[in-house]
Amino acid sequence: MGEYFAAEQPLLKPLPQEPFETGRWSSPRVDRYGQVSVRTNRYSVPVRLIGRRVRVLLHASEVVIYDGRVEVARHERLVAKGAVRLELDHYLEALVRKPGALPGATALEQARAAGKFTPVHDAWWEAVRKAHGDAEGTRALIEVLLLHRHMTHDHVVAGIAAALKAGALTADVVALEARKAADADHPTADGPPDDPQPSPVASLTARRLARLPADTRPLPSLAAYDALLRHHPPTVPQKGEQP
Repeated sequence: MGEYFAAEQPLLKPLPQEPFETGRWSSPRVDRYGQVSVRTNRYSVPVRLIGRRVRVLLHASEVVIYDGRVEVARHERLVAKGAVRLELDHYLEALVRKPGALPGATALEQARAAGKFTPVHDAWWEAVRKAHGDAEGTRALIEVLLLHRHMTHDHVVAGIAAALKAGALTADVVALEARKAADADHPTADGPPDDPQPSPVASLTARRLARLPADTRPLPSLAAYDALLRHHPPTVPQKGEQP
């Protein structure tokens, strides 16, 4: 076979520059649960797309969902029939309004099974619920989960652990600690690597004064005013008079 291919290869045409798409397109409508049906399974999309028709590209190993030309979800393709694949991040906006639905949510259980919702998340959630109540504590947790959209998973988990250790039960502290963890991983991101010390700030006033010519004028004198005071001594107000 190798010899035959070596003989045929010079006669073959070059491969096309555009990649050949092997996936299958479909256009399902998002149901009221924020899910789309693809073949016999269901996959989640952001809840803001409920009621809209989206474009789904089905590959052998993954499912990619588009709103127009914008990718809004990407899932590993389910093999079994009648299964559901949910992403917790897709439901956060809805859970802010209904925080009581989070503890028993299927999306939360799948996030735990995938390692995205760690025991550190659970420990901080339990502590903040004890401090602020179930509803407010769950809303604070959702604010923390929203940090995953623009920060790495490891940095957010490090921020949660640091905030939990310090007893800080607010999402703002978690965000601050997560940024500290990110800065620790990239210490030279904001400055040159060879100059860790900040350069001194130049004073514009000092620069302007350095360029001025020398002042040869004599210093001001108050001798003339002192002479006037000697000719006209100040009067002392009498008792009962206004000065």
